[in-house]
Amino acid sequence: MNICELRAKYRDILDMPLMKYDTMRAALHQMIAENESDGRKGIVQVLDQARKKIDSIDAEIERVRGMMYFENKYPDAELIAGIDEVGRGPLAGPVLTAAVILPKGLVIPMLNDSKQVSKKHREELYDVILSNAVAVGVGMNTAAVIDEKGIEFANKDAMRQAIRNLGVTPDLLLVDAVHIPEVDIRQVSIIKGDAKSVSIAAASIVAKVTRDRMMQEFDEQYPGYGFKDNVGYGSAAHIEALRTLGPCPIHRRSYIRNILEQ
Repeated sequence: MNICELRAKYRDILDMPLMKYDTMRAALHQMIAENESDGRKGIVQVLDQARKKIDSIDAEIERVRGMMYFENKYPDAELIAGIDEVGRGPLAGPVLTAAVILPKGLVIPMLNDSKQVSKKHREELYDVILSNAVAVGVGMNTAAVIDEKGIEFANKDAMRQAIRNLGVTPDLLLVDAVHIPEVDIRQVSIIKGDAKSVSIAAASIVAKVTRDRMMQEFDEQYPGYGFKDNVGYGSAAHIEALRTLGPCPIHRRSYIRNILEQ
């Protein structure tokens, strides 16, 4: 095999989907075994890259398994739902929550707090989660509810919605940083849980992608505010648009009062 063919094969292996990590690892090992007797410099360089990639795959799988600590801590709980929210701070749009039950022991490479994952990989992870989850539920409250009842009520009510929308009753809830009142299911609050629990991380990804897609639609419905880029947060351009155009129906009046008064 010449160097161009080997590089092309290496690229093809790296293009495998996230959940094919075992197949990717096996293909890399096979590529190394078939070519390790070839001492040409270019071949050696590609094989070194392949070995490093195997190490990075192994490290990533180990990292994700480490995020199963809380899922493994409660062996009596068969259905464990992770719950997270997105959208507490924006000037516009809903607060949105997700609840996700993953199969126990399922390893999803690159699964992490949504804020630590690129947009491209969030989209891929979203599809992987929805394809593999035991159940997914989403809850939401609009700007009007936030203005009327406050963000704390809106957030926790959206979490209760997400639990109901799972369609099954979890044995345990793992929640990022808060306790959800009026829920008769055992729950554990974990500070920075979206970086410590695979279930909460999965909920974080689902909530973020779902809300971002909604804000893309709002950008078309209410042009001029840049919702497709700022997803409702108070960027300089968004604030300037608010002062120029005034608020639209999805703006949180309780959040923008001071801005409009300036």
